[in-house]
Amino acid sequence: MNEGKIIEYMDHGKFVCAICLQDKGRSLHLLNASNREVNLSPKRVICASESSVNISLPREDLIERLRQTEKDRIRLSAGIDVKELWELVRDEEESFSSRYLAQLVFGSDITDDHLSALVRALFDERIHFKMKDGRFLPNSEKKVEQILRQREEEALREERLNQGSAWLKEVLAGENPEDPPHHAYIVDLLVQLALYGKDAPSFKHGKELLTRAGITDILKARSILIRLGIWDEDENLDLLRYGVETGFSQEQQAEASRLAGVVEPVSDGREDLRDLFALTIDGPLTLDFDDAVSLEISSSNEILLGIHIADVAATLQPGSTLDREASKRGSSLYLPRRQIPMIPQDLSHDTLSLIEGQDRPAVSLLARFREDGVLLDYRFVTSIIRVRRKLSYKEADTILAGAEQTPDDLNPDAQRLSRILTVVYRICRNLQQERIRHDALRISLPELQVVFHNDGSFHLEQENQDTPSRMIIAELMILYNSLAARFCRDHQIPALYRTQQEPTERLSEGEEGYLYYVFKQRRKLSPVHITTEAGPHSGLGLDAYIHATSPIRRYLDLVAQRQMKSFLMGESPVYSRKELEDIRIFVEPVLKELQVITRTRIRYWILKYLGRHDGVNYPSVVLEEFRRNYRIVLSDFFLLAEIGKRDGIILKPGEKIQVKVRKADPWEDVLKLEY
Repeated sequence: MNEGKIIEYMDHGKFVCAICLQDKGRSLHLLNASNREVNLSPKRVICASESSVNISLPREDLIERLRQTEKDRIRLSAGIDVKELWELVRDEEESFSSRYLAQLVFGSDITDDHLSALVRALFDERIHFKMKDGRFLPNSEKKVEQILRQREEEALREERLNQGSAWLKEVLAGENPEDPPHHAYIVDLLVQLALYGKDAPSFKHGKELLTRAGITDILKARSILIRLGIWDEDENLDLLRYGVETGFSQEQQAEASRLAGVVEPVSDGREDLRDLFALTIDGPLTLDFDDAVSLEISSSNEILLGIHIADVAATLQPGSTLDREASKRGSSLYLPRRQIPMIPQDLSHDTLSLIEGQDRPAVSLLARFREDGVLLDYRFVTSIIRVRRKLSYKEADTILAGAEQTPDDLNPDAQRLSRILTVVYRICRNLQQERIRHDALRISLPELQVVFHNDGSFHLEQENQDTPSRMIIAELMILYNSLAARFCRDHQIPALYRTQQEPTERLSEGEEGYLYYVFKQRRKLSPVHITTEAGPHSGLGLDAYIHATSPIRRYLDLVAQRQMKSFLMGESPVYSRKELEDIRIFVEPVLKELQVITRTRIRYWILKYLGRHDGVNYPSVVLEEFRRNYRIVLSDFFLLAEIGKRDGIILKPGEKIQVKVRKADPWEDVLKLEY
């Protein structure tokens, strides 16, 4: 029975002394030093005295006895050197009773107060001993060091949180305080909250930081970072979430500078094609030129079409610093207001590019056509070329539009340019029709461009991808890639092919319109696979396909170029099939991440635009019907969205409707529409 005994238990992390007034078996009725009566489970008892107190004494006497006992025990506990005690017993590798340890500290003649003092000291310190089954086990030296480190980290974290919350309060009050000593740590907590929310690695500490600063909504972390000038209003969070490198290290820049000064010798077995009238056709803002085209017509009216791809492999060696970095990046990333190159600009915008008026090494496809556009034969060569003209898509389209009215008195170069574009356009139309005859799908849409203005405003516009000049470049690149795939397949050169099985269903454009057809057909497509086995690409209507036309911008194109070059130069392949598979496994996930980043960034700007133009009617097409809503596509932006059903409105797939924006938040990726 415990009646009359002094009982000790823990309450909110503190020892409490109490006298047991009644032992009920399953609970103890206690009177504690605060003059409170409580019921306690026997399982919560830490210490029970051997001696008893006369519980019939006046209540005031019992409370005074408790308070004096607690004072004595606290005094005795304060005099215990737990570390010294641990050093006495740590090598014995066994557990000890509280009585044995108390005797080591106080001698053999011990009281209830000595036992309690020992237990209190070990519980308060919690570094050198742990309790197990009512006995104390000394921690190992390694465990002690770990606990001490944790204590130091906790103390430092507490200091950081206190400083950081006080600093944030001043910032949010409109003051301009100096950065606290632990500024980087505080900012990192805010960044984690803004990027990952409740999934942030240090969510608990980040939330505590904001709570101490009087902020209950963790979503405020983003606006705080903007207010601090660490992020701008349109910070691309996906770049941070995916850890995309946006710059190059000093070592990488140094290698780029060194390679930029290397001049490729003409007499290294390359075919000299500098007498060809080569030209580039690109967008007006393009700074890295991967490809050029040339065309010659023989006296027998045979056409020699040249497609020349910058020989990046001549400069970037496998395993070099820049090559390793390029493989990590996978591809250049083109986003609104930002371009992140795969290769430093010293090289990508200059040395590696097919720049007008400069001699450049290339890997050229020379394809011979009949006058009616039938391909006779082709060959790949390492070459030296010189681009004679740099054209934008718009300039090329203008020349093609006026080709029939070109005056005879134009200078020879202008006449030649007009003639080249006209013949190339005719060949490319034939190539496209041939692919369509082999069931190639035409499901392209205009590209949505975000156009920024000097005053900070912006607008969205659709850029047609089916203009003559864009069709020319698209078909020429498809031709180069398809013949490169055949070349590798037929000569048993290990390569990474792009294959696509037949779609689950082939649709036809109906009365619903082209946009509806494209979105529905795209959902029927089979995925494109990158594989070391050649196979058909159903979407393009080809029997084999690789990517080899953008080695400045895409790493797998550079890999393909190295494989082809090694064969052309009579050397063994740079990569075995196993090594190519390893490259695919490494690079393919990166490419998928970049696709996600690109899609979500375009979506961000669309939602921002819609948020600034609420109340405007937007044409849309219904794609699918669900139980509670419809899936639609906003025609001006090719943006998928959902709109709830409403009584009295019944829609069918393919139906054209008008919607307006009720709410658009690019940061929260929220779009709410109404009819």
